[in-house]
Amino acid sequence: MPRLKFSNRTLASLPAPATGQVDYWDTAFPGFGLRVSHGGRKTFIAMYSFEGRKRRFSLGAYPSLSLSSARDEARNAMAAAGKGMDPATKRALQRSAETFSQVVDAYIERHAKVKKRSWARDKAILDKDFVPALGRRKARNIARRDIVELLDGIVARGAPIQANRSLEIVRKVFNWALSRDEGLIEFNPCQGIEKPARENQRDRVLSSDELRDLWLGLSGSPRFETEKQRLSMSSAIRLALKFQLVTGQRKGEVIGASWDEIDVESQSWTIPAHRSKNGLAHKVPLSPLALSLLTEIRKLDEKSDWLFESPRASKPITGSAVDHAFRLSLASIGLSNVVPHDLRRTGASHMTSIGIPRLVVSKVLNHVETGVTATYDRHSYDQEKRQALDAWAGRIEAILAGESPSAEKVVSLAASGGD
Repeated sequence: MPRLKFSNRTLASLPAPATGQVDYWDTAFPGFGLRVSHGGRKTFIAMYSFEGRKRRFSLGAYPSLSLSSARDEARNAMAAAGKGMDPATKRALQRSAETFSQVVDAYIERHAKVKKRSWARDKAILDKDFVPALGRRKARNIARRDIVELLDGIVARGAPIQANRSLEIVRKVFNWALSRDEGLIEFNPCQGIEKPARENQRDRVLSSDELRDLWLGLSGSPRFETEKQRLSMSSAIRLALKFQLVTGQRKGEVIGASWDEIDVESQSWTIPAHRSKNGLAHKVPLSPLALSLLTEIRKLDEKSDWLFESPRASKPITGSAVDHAFRLSLASIGLSNVVPHDLRRTGASHMTSIGIPRLVVSKVLNHVETGVTATYDRHSYDQEKRQALDAWAGRIEAILAGESPSAEKVVSLAASGGD
């Protein structure tokens, strides 16, 4: 095992052995060497200890890999071994599961599905805009400009807020890959990229007149529909929007509802923890108006497991289908700047306007509470929620009957008691 001081002149002059191979070791850097084969090939190598055994690691061919770069590679390999990662294993990982598509698949299976109820949304966004463009490329070679160009494309097609959501998700993918310490990537290319669009918190609340127009439009009133002009939405979507408005629940929780969540006898709908945004089961009392909507919904398909089944598959309709249909129908109804989530905010605002306490409205909406009081308050609020939703249904019916807001009664809820 000859030892010598490495320099470019020295390495270039090393002769090829007649047979086999010879390893030369750098006197200035223990464990760093050069293997010269009988065919004249010169390869930098590093010797390191891992799990009590000496191991040799090939760094690259000289002079394609320069002497200075080879020293850096050797230092990195030895540092990895010192941290408990075999450089050979690290390189194998880098050569196998390195494409962006493979990293995305690993993120979905090993992280998103385990920790996020919204993993399917993450996958859909990644599959739509990122995997087609970057899927076959090595994840470690993706640069900031690649991400920026894709985000600019999303903005250009008229979806700036979606570009913000996409950035959040792809950043999480790279952060996860970086945290694995498997050599998948060296840095997060999303680092330093600002949100493509400015976001303003929505505060849209429908007035009584707008509520009347919306309900009549969704009900197929001749005022809004003729034989030549009909709203661009199915009966399932119409009823889903009505049910969301009457119950005050989230769009995703409404369209994903199954009939086994409905208890007609107790007149309630229980959203299970795995479908609830805050991870807590939520009991929603059903007003007479909500129950009458359920009768209509059941007639859509008496054999379906879902309240709002997709016409294309045995699964619920999608949120994007609801959004698209609603957007196309707004002009026909005579509304503007309204999205399905505004119906939930509208219900909450109207409930507080007729005297329902904000705490009760918060319970109806299943908002997460924090603080000491929330920790010790175990009252279910079922009675108060029922009174609130019955009052809200009454207000909707009064609006449809043409009564002015001043004629509507202010609700007074009984003092809360224990369970």
